[in-house]
Amino acid sequence: MTTRPLTRYDRSMLRLMNDRRSRPLYATAARRRLAVAAHVLLTAATGGLMTYSFLAEGQPVWALVVMAALLLPWMIATGAINAATRGLLELREQALDERQSAERARVRARAHQAMTLLLAATAASLLTAGAVDGNAPTVYAAPVLIAVLVVHWLMPLWVAGLTAQDEPEEA
Repeated sequence: MTTRPLTRYDRSMLRLMNDRRSRPLYATAARRRLAVAAHVLLTAATGGLMTYSFLAEGQPVWALVVMAALLLPWMIATGAINAATRGLLELREQALDERQSAERARVRARAHQAMTLLLAATAASLLTAGAVDGNAPTVYAAPVLIAVLVVHWLMPLWVAGLTAQDEPEEA
């Protein structure tokens, strides 16, 4: 196996992901779970607002303003999870050691399993709603598919944040 040298981008991302100044946000398992829960809730709120603006009559400008306001705490929660995992999902493969590479594979496998269950449940829900209503729920199909796509994109981050281990105490 050949290893490629780290580029300037890799080194800067490695420094950023290993910056310990934000450690109070994720120092314990409870804080990491809180960061993931906040991220999930902020993502769901933004998705709900997006769905509302998609389905609402007229131009609900307030929904866009609230979505923009939710963006900053969402980014902070994302940064906390990324810092807690030391950039496990953000760094390129050549910047990871063997342990991190194996952990990334485990996180992706767990996220894939969770997404398979979520996709099956979503498909079953849409089919059930269509059977009960007598036609396919086409109005809700686009927002539901977008929501599932967003969760598919973020699931590895959430799984990594929930499974990150505490760092050893400094002597």
